[in-house]
Amino acid sequence: MNSNWQTIYLGGGCFWCLEAVFQRVNGVKSVVSGYSGGTVKNPTYEEVSSGTTNHAEVVKIDFDSALVSLEKILDIFFEIHDPTTLNQQGADIGTQYRSIILVTSPYQLEQCLKKISELSQAKKFSSQILTELVKFQMFYPAEKYHQNFYNNNLDYPYCRVVIDPKLKKLIDINKNNDII
Repeated sequence: MNSNWQTIYLGGGCFWCLEAVFQRVNGVKSVVSGYSGGTVKNPTYEEVSSGTTNHAEVVKIDFDSALVSLEKILDIFFEIHDPTTLNQQGADIGTQYRSIILVTSPYQLEQCLKKISELSQAKKFSSQILTELVKFQMFYPAEKYHQNFYNNNLDYPYCRVVIDPKLKKLIDINKNNDII
């Protein structure tokens, strides 16, 4: 990787949603769905779904900060999910769907705190931002059938009903034609 590459781990509901959005962002080199933030090593989807592992569904995003800034990544993240609901995104309920950012450096932590403060001061949301900020520990890639899910399952009802509106939000925030 070049010196501009960064990795951040984001959870904001089902990982299929975040994966589909961030795959379309210029400067993002890879997006991998998986699990992080919990205590069980090498968890399965069934274990994470049970809510007993404390892992969240997250995406690992590798990006070139010369092409897309961490601030832009965070702007997109906070635009496409509701960071004010505890352990829930829409009909997806449980700790595995919580809003979480797993930071890999003090710089990332500083930028995340700054972004949350800015959004709070601007009253972007009607309720308090509940996004969990934690130091990254470990990431476990999800099973193969979860990877590239949206692109492989365009007609799946969840993709049409839940993911398509998030992709529309991405298009709507791409006012300067600089992110997709």
